[in-house]
Amino acid sequence: MTKEQEFYALFQNMQRPEYPFPNLISPFAQEMREIYYNWIDTDYTFHSEKARETHKKHVLTDIAARGLPFLKTLDELFPIASFAANGAMMDDYFDHCSHEEMCRIRQRSIAILSGQEKEEPTDFGIFRQFYLIRQRAIKCDMPQRLYDKFIASIHTLLIGYQDEKRYMKADIIPPFPVYLVLREDTSGGLPFCKYVAMQKDFRNLPDEVLEHPHILSLHTLAALMIGVHNDIISLPKELSRKGDVINIVKVIHNENNVSWEEAYKMALDYHDKLLNEFKILHEHLPNFGRWQELAYDYVYTIGIMIQGVYAWHTNDKSRYVPGGYVEPEYQGPE
Repeated sequence: MTKEQEFYALFQNMQRPEYPFPNLISPFAQEMREIYYNWIDTDYTFHSEKARETHKKHVLTDIAARGLPFLKTLDELFPIASFAANGAMMDDYFDHCSHEEMCRIRQRSIAILSGQEKEEPTDFGIFRQFYLIRQRAIKCDMPQRLYDKFIASIHTLLIGYQDEKRYMKADIIPPFPVYLVLREDTSGGLPFCKYVAMQKDFRNLPDEVLEHPHILSLHTLAALMIGVHNDIISLPKELSRKGDVINIVKVIHNENNVSWEEAYKMALDYHDKLLNEFKILHEHLPNFGRWQELAYDYVYTIGIMIQGVYAWHTNDKSRYVPGGYVEPEYQGPE
């Protein structure tokens, strides 16, 4: 039995996070999967065949299909599904790149997403996917102010990817406060929270609601919950690999000198603390006047998003099992 298999057996039957929100999925999920399979064969040819076939099994577009089930068209689902799939695959691919290399990747990606680089990239499929996100956002009439928030949150995520490399490259576990900053950024939860506003009538909510500190605190809690539940599920893989240091269980184990089982339980307790804070803030929204009911539903729909992302993690039987992940294949500057 490998080290990873031992850890997987150890944590398989331990308690997992639970959410009080419904588990739903987009009616466009299967159509999005077929597009995703084609992406991998056309834009990810720099990956080995084994990596491409493994990523197909992961069905990463289902993260968005489950997290944002109320989007009304396939065109609306496309940008967030591409972000989820492309973000996860590039995270796998660039796992061992340096801080400086990730900085260059971030700068190019944002230039494409913001429209500063206007031509469709032909050099690297990851960048073409960012180009398609922008084109599909335009096609589905995503309001500019919502698109700007979405792109700003992706920029934050890429900064997180960049900054965590210093710890990953050196195989150094960060202090808990540093972990929290990094995990809020890298979990992908913030872009998902911004895109929730594309559902139902939420795009009508003014910035005085969407940018209110109370709402932004809920975004932070959502992003951290997603990061923590991902860490809990991916723990067996990350315990067995050098450099996978951005994991709450590893951080708690390192700082508190406790067993892995106790660190796991403490991580779950922290997750539940975040969930309780989320529920309290949801039930005690500020006075948003005529937007009150819609704002309440918006926050509830963020809860459905968290549940949906978690449902993908728990329904997936290929990515977080021993040997199911894609090994980093990036060898140097493209």
